[in-house]
Amino acid sequence: MGGAILLGSFRRCKVGLMARPLPPILRAVWPAAAAEPPAAAVEAIGRAVEVLSRRGLVAIPTETVYGLAAIAFDEEAVAAIFRAKGRPSTNPLIVHVADIAMARSLAADWPAAAEAIATRFWPGPVTVVVPRGPRIPDIVTAGGPTVALRCPDHPLARRLIAAAGTPLAAPSANRSEGVSPTTALHVLESLGNRIDLILDGGPCTKGIESTVIDCTSSPPRILRPGPLSRAAVEAAVGGPVEWPAAEPAAVTARSPGQQARHYAPKTPLEMPDDACGRVAALVDAGQRIGWLTSRTDDPDVRRLAASRDLVIVPMPADVEGFAARLYATLHALDQRQLDRIIVDRPPDDEAWRAVRDRLTRAAVRT
Repeated sequence: MGGAILLGSFRRCKVGLMARPLPPILRAVWPAAAAEPPAAAVEAIGRAVEVLSRRGLVAIPTETVYGLAAIAFDEEAVAAIFRAKGRPSTNPLIVHVADIAMARSLAADWPAAAEAIATRFWPGPVTVVVPRGPRIPDIVTAGGPTVALRCPDHPLARRLIAAAGTPLAAPSANRSEGVSPTTALHVLESLGNRIDLILDGGPCTKGIESTVIDCTSSPPRILRPGPLSRAAVEAAVGGPVEWPAAEPAAVTARSPGQQARHYAPKTPLEMPDDACGRVAALVDAGQRIGWLTSRTDDPDVRRLAASRDLVIVPMPADVEGFAARLYATLHALDQRQLDRIIVDRPPDDEAWRAVRDRLTRAAVRT
C-alpha cells in the first residue's frame, strides 16, 4: 500500500481481555509547492474518512500539535476520544472546521469578534469560542453554552474535514495531562492501540496549542495563550482584548488547557529562578538531569557540561523557535530515564506568555 507504514500488523497488545493491533501510520506529506496532494496522501485521507465514518479515532496533523479526531456530531465517537485520552468529561473539546462557513453553521450566534479573527487568521493557530448551536452535542462542550472552533492551517487536516463532509472534534492526540504530540511517533508512544489510525503529515511547525479567544464577552478574552499574540488579535478586532480573571472551579470551562497540571512529561520538571545553581546541586547529589537552556555560551553552563549525569539541550533564544522545539525535546528527554528536567525560566514578557503557561502547568506536581 503506497505511503503506509503498517506498524502493528503483526504486533498486538492486550486491551482488557481482547487483543488489538497498533494503529497503522499512513505517511501523507503534502509538499507546500504542490497545489494538490500526492497520491499517497489522497489514499491516506480516504482511509481516514472510512475510519471516521465507522466511529473510529484518527490522529491528524495540524500546524500546532497532532489532534485526535472523531466526527463532532457523533456522541459515541466523541466519547471514545475521552476514553482513549483518559480525559475528564468536564474538559471541552475544540471542533475543527474546513472554513468559516462551516464554523458559522455550528454557532447559535456569530459575534463580530469571531468574524474579524476568523477572516484575518484562518486557517491558523487561533480558536474562537462562540455561542453553541443545536447541532453540537453536550459531550463536546462539557455541557456548556459555548463551543470552541478552529480552522487548522494544515492542508491535510482541512482536506480531511472537507472529504468527510463534517466538522471534527479533535483535542491533542495524547494521554490527558501529558506532553502534546508534534510527530506521528509521539502519538503512537502515548496512545498506542487506543486509536485506529495515524495520519503522518510530518512535524508540527508551531509546536504548541492554539490561542483561544472567548468572543462571547465584551471585550473578547484570551482563555489560553498560544502562537497568536494579544497584539495581533487586538489589531484584528479593532479594540482591547483581555486576559480573564481567575474563575471558580465550579464554572464550566469554555476552553481546554485550563487544568492546573497539563503538558507534563513523565520525568519531573522544574523551572527554577536559578537554573544553573539548581542543576549543579542536583548533579552533585548524583541525579541524572536534562537541562533546556539558551545560555550554552555561559561559562558556568560550559563547566557543568562536563558532567556525565547531565544532558544539556541547547534551545533557541527566540520564542517561536523555542515553542516549536519544546514538546519534541520533552518527549526525547522522557526516553532518557532521567531523574529530573530543568528548564531555564523564560523572559517575563507577553511574547513568552504561552511558553510560560505550558511550562508552569507542566511543573505542577501531583
